[in-house]
Amino acid sequence: MKKIASALLLSAMAAAAVPASAEIVVIVSKQNPATRMFSEQASQFFLGKSNLFTPVDQADGSAIRNEFYHKVADKDAAQVKALWSKLVFTGKATPPKEFPNSAEVKKAVAADPKAIGYIDKSAVDDTVKVILTLP
Repeated sequence: MKKIASALLLSAMAAAAVPASAEIVVIVSKQNPATRMFSEQASQFFLGKSNLFTPVDQADGSAIRNEFYHKVADKDAAQVKALWSKLVFTGKATPPKEFPNSAEVKKAVAADPKAIGYIDKSAVDDTVKVILTLP
């Protein structure tokens, strides 16, 4: 019982060390003509409902990915994974390519005019264009 209490305390401390809510922005390449987007539109690309843009995802299980999907689609990681499994199984879509962090997502988006991704606002620089800021 003492081990369980210690483990719970450690995980609570680790969760407290992570910022409660980072400001997430949706980005596209500077060459992309898009200038603005609504959350509902962004969710269409990241949930395989539109192929106008090529979504670039953060690492599975990352805090930013979980927060992003919660904010744009009101879905948790398991719901998103189940949705993509169905789309892949039926041959209707290919899941977004995953990158380990915001710097790598930004690099991939900057290199592809059709790409769309999301990163922490603090990682934005002049290589990409912000088209949506999530509250």
